[in-house]
Amino acid sequence: MAMGSSTPPVESAAPAIQATPNRPRLVWALLVLVAFFWACFVGLKQMNLPIYAGFFSTVGSVALLTLVFTVWWFAAGGGWLRDRALVFVSLIAIVAVFARFIDQSIGVMGFIFFGLPVAISIAVVWLLATRNRSAAVRELGMLAIFALVGVFLSFVRGDGIDGEQNAAIRWRWTKSAEELYLAGRKTNASAPDAKSAVTKPTLVARPGDWTEFRGENRRGEVHGLKIATDWESHPPKQVWRHRIGPAWSSMLVIGDRLFTQEQRGEAEVVLCLNASTGEEVWAHQNQTRWYDAQGGAGPRSSPTYSDGRIYTFGGTGVLNCLEAATGNVCWSRDLIADSGAPKPMWGFSSTPLVVDGVVVVYAGGKGDKGLLAYRDKTGEPAWSVPAGPVSYSSPQVVTVQGKRQVAFLSDTGLVGVDPPTGKMLWEHKAAAPQIWRVALPRQIDDAGIVFGSEDLGLVRIDLAKATPEAKWDSRALRPAYNDFVSQDGYIYGFDEGFFCCLDAATGKRQWKGGRYGHGQALLLADQHVLLVIGETGEAFLVAARPDRHEELGHFQAIEGKTWNHPAIAHGNLYVRNAEEIACYQLPAAK
Repeated sequence: MAMGSSTPPVESAAPAIQATPNRPRLVWALLVLVAFFWACFVGLKQMNLPIYAGFFSTVGSVALLTLVFTVWWFAAGGGWLRDRALVFVSLIAIVAVFARFIDQSIGVMGFIFFGLPVAISIAVVWLLATRNRSAAVRELGMLAIFALVGVFLSFVRGDGIDGEQNAAIRWRWTKSAEELYLAGRKTNASAPDAKSAVTKPTLVARPGDWTEFRGENRRGEVHGLKIATDWESHPPKQVWRHRIGPAWSSMLVIGDRLFTQEQRGEAEVVLCLNASTGEEVWAHQNQTRWYDAQGGAGPRSSPTYSDGRIYTFGGTGVLNCLEAATGNVCWSRDLIADSGAPKPMWGFSSTPLVVDGVVVVYAGGKGDKGLLAYRDKTGEPAWSVPAGPVSYSSPQVVTVQGKRQVAFLSDTGLVGVDPPTGKMLWEHKAAAPQIWRVALPRQIDDAGIVFGSEDLGLVRIDLAKATPEAKWDSRALRPAYNDFVSQDGYIYGFDEGFFCCLDAATGKRQWKGGRYGHGQALLLADQHVLLVIGETGEAFLVAARPDRHEELGHFQAIEGKTWNHPAIAHGNLYVRNAEEIACYQLPAAK
């Protein structure tokens, strides 16, 4: 070859990795989408949406963001298709690998609904910043971002969510409230043996006891008690306060005994305490555990007392009948076996109802295995009726034109059942498949019943005729898992995190006041006063008056997220949550 001649370059058989602009305008468009996603995420938190609406909005927005990012990655991500496919498969593998190490409180769903939006957002910023770098740099950076998010999620755990769907995140190595409780039990040598403190052969209820979930007839009312409302000068006095295992159960007070439920490691426990000291008297254990990432561990329903016995229903479907004095088992049933029902998303939550010789409890099985009744003395099946596949509510006794019946609310609507026979008396259809409904129906007058949920708001029906007649419906009060009370023609309760008052005749809102979170309320009927337990464990005294919201006093009763219903017996207030239980003496009125 002669000098000075030029040699044409030899083309490579395979294209070399080179810097490519990768359509920066499309990357900018994706960045705008990510910014819009987070703006919507924050905005939805401020809109006071019903929990179900917020939940499904979050699910939908995360799914949309993931879909758009995936389509963009394959359609406009730059580089070779096989490389993009390899990166995509690698990202799925990262999620699968870290799912083995992530705490169960986070789980795969936590990675998807929390980790994915964060990882995608950081990845979009990375792709924009490196749009002029090689495909290899960009892709390796993508994998590193997803891996780092996985590492972070492996180091934390979730301690449930609050009523606004905000997650409580803790470092994984810090002890949970349940672990602290169990450690304290192991080191407390003075803890009594379950049976040793039993001295009474029977336990009989007396006036002033708290024998049912939400009190007499489950109405959330206290009668025969007047208290001092100037809590600045005369605050409630703490009698005792202890740690307790996780559960969303309420409490009963029978004589000098208090009954509730809790989780102790792998054992679900029915617990009897001395009501004056909080010390354990006896504990019945079933070797089963309910846990879900949103609500945490432990039973969801509350005990019921009847004729010397305690009836309890656990989160995994175990129905117990126990001697109230001793904790000895009278009978027990497995409702999954009896009904064929699957375990609900957030556990079995129905509080048993004892009426006319039967124990009524919701299972949610197919066909006529929705609402089940058992003979209260023997546990033998009495009847079962259809009642919808999804409900976290409890059966409630109502007396319509002199006839006692059981009312029950589910995702299919409200039904009325004859207690002795199980005959279906009436049905008001309000179908919303798979939507959870929690609050108990409330009888307003001889034939009027008000019921509600987040999706329905409140609905009033009239049962004077053979077919229920709708009187009004209102979106002014949307009860989530917060029951409402009524006095003198007005309804008081929680509209999501706000407390408010409605006219029971029209459904029109009278006022909307204190922001107490997703708490619970009782009515001190003799003096027109509401005792509200806020979601953070603070107790508020509120006037039950329809013209305005008036807060009379407050104090911090316990610490931590408090969804449990309080109880009042013999002038004492009992409050609990998944961490603490306490007794306060209410100041007597002068």
